[in-house]
Amino acid sequence: MRAVRLIKPGHPLETQDIPQPPIGPEDVLIRVKAAGICHSDAHYRAGVSPVKPLPMTLGHEISGIVAQIGSSVKNVSVGDRVCVHYLDTCGHCHPCFQGNEQFCSTVKMIGKHRNGGYAEFAAVPARSVFHLPREIGFAEGAIMMCSSATSLHALKKARLQAGESVAIFGFGGLGFSALQLAKALGAGEVYVVDLNVKKLRLAEKLGAIPVNAAKGDAVKAIQDLTKGKGVDVSVELIGLPITMDQSVRCLGVMGRAALVGLTKKSFPVSPYGNIINKEAEIIGVSDHLASEIPLLLEFARGGKLKFPPGIIRTIPLEAKKINTVLDSLQKSSDQIRTVIVP
Repeated sequence: MRAVRLIKPGHPLETQDIPQPPIGPEDVLIRVKAAGICHSDAHYRAGVSPVKPLPMTLGHEISGIVAQIGSSVKNVSVGDRVCVHYLDTCGHCHPCFQGNEQFCSTVKMIGKHRNGGYAEFAAVPARSVFHLPREIGFAEGAIMMCSSATSLHALKKARLQAGESVAIFGFGGLGFSALQLAKALGAGEVYVVDLNVKKLRLAEKLGAIPVNAAKGDAVKAIQDLTKGKGVDVSVELIGLPITMDQSVRCLGVMGRAALVGLTKKSFPVSPYGNIINKEAEIIGVSDHLASEIPLLLEFARGGKLKFPPGIIRTIPLEAKKINTVLDSLQKSSDQIRTVIVP
């Protein structure tokens, strides 16, 4: 079968003809119908986040049709439309037992530690496979398995309650889903902070109150808009010290800041003024959980999570086109998501 693979960090992906992957008794073989290109894939190609073993077929956002099932598989049948939770876990260690499988002692990420969806077929654990409702297209189902699922996990970790206010820092792929999911969970006013006017216009159309950080202090703007109260929940999706700092400082009493964006840099925190005096919280967010996928799919099936025309573009399974998309992701982040259609 044809696959587009990372051969060496810092080098373009290459097309290879490799054998169709075999499956074990608890695995499922999926004929890939859509594979999303994530910003993380650009980091993998660049060597910022190590991929092993190499060569590796990237692609952790996968949807498709079940082509084969292992002898022990009961949750899906051949011909089913499915999408894939990207973690391969043991299912029986303490973190898995408690529903925190991202900390499984043997966890592997599909498309990073085992071959993923930039191919005609992908073999994945049956426990990671979920039925994709017919109301959801394959392209939407694929990209929901990363950015949308992580956004929902962040809001869940922040314990968002109906009527509470939310500030979302960054309106790229994750922010686009976070806004809609916050509304689906019953949030009150949702503020979206970004520098890009075009993104802020779309956020406003989707029901957010835009905050243009290019025009001044975003924290002061949020404080003014909330009459000095601050917000109940903030979600930082960029991974910059300045926005992490802002996500903490914009909180009100008992506020919770969920940090999702990745960075190795630190940011200062005023313990008394920003945390202790408000009994506020800073919460780390890592990946998402299989148990959250059904709710995410139900929101999309019911129209509470939508992907308007122009948000998703498709390309064929060709190394040159995929590398071009990864080049653009290294330079900037936009709302448009690219999906490979083999």
